[in-house]
Amino acid sequence: MCSCNVTETTIDVRQIMPRMRHPLIFQTFDHLAPGEAFMLVNDHDPRPLLYQFNAERPGEFGWDYQEEGPELWRVRISRAARRQASSEWRAESHVAPLFLFLNACLCTSRGAPTAISGRSATE
Repeated sequence: MCSCNVTETTIDVRQIMPRMRHPLIFQTFDHLAPGEAFMLVNDHDPRPLLYQFNAERPGEFGWDYQEEGPELWRVRISRAARRQASSEWRAESHVAPLFLFLNACLCTSRGAPTAISGRSATE
């Protein structure tokens, strides 16, 4: 890691209205470049936010507790340098079979069975 004069953004949500906290945090996260991070400061364990990140941004973030209460929690939230290969594999493994299935349904619903290329199976 270089010792450049780079400052990390800190979001102290203790003085922000509760309903505005998660939208602000996700907006900040969405503007991070891969590998960048910000520090979240809160007066309670932000575990519900971790669950929301897991649901909405799976494999896209890092979560590193820097301080864990009892009065103050600090969490470094980072954007992953690249999506995890297992997530990409799962997405690809579902898309290709679905495409083949839908294409086969379209071909057979038009009358004569056809191959995926669009040519008749009898040609």
